[in-house]
Amino acid sequence: MPSFVNPEKCDGCKALDKTACQHICPNDLMVLNKETMKAYNQEPEMCWECYNCVKICPVQAIEVRGYADFVPMDAGVIPLRSTDSILWTVKFRNGSLKRFKFPIRTTPEGKADPAGGWPEGAGDLNSAALFTEPQSLGLPEVFTLKK
Repeated sequence: MPSFVNPEKCDGCKALDKTACQHICPNDLMVLNKETMKAYNQEPEMCWECYNCVKICPVQAIEVRGYADFVPMDAGVIPLRSTDSILWTVKFRNGSLKRFKFPIRTTPEGKADPAGGWPEGAGDLNSAALFTEPQSLGLPEVFTLKK
């Protein structure tokens, strides 16, 4: 089911030029109604259900209604984002709640390890033979085209 914005909760990201959901949507579906200062999904049928807008919304105004086999009869999945993790609250149809906390980063913000934690000298990441090849492919060597 596509994402939808609860207009009672949405504050339009405090009237910024671009809302958080507009910024993060990979399909550019979220827009800000300049009259009401509320965001909405302009093409729900094109929604990928990626949950990016749901996770980034600072006031939890965006929801994605799950399919009946996943969240039947008034069940729900609600993310609450903090600076280092997302707390997922799963509400079951019998009213019980389960919470799961997952990190959103494995490295400090602004830091990225281009080698992905692999030791120095493991291989040239810019070479045509990626660092786990040919071993990961089960080949004796990487085949190249002769010039």
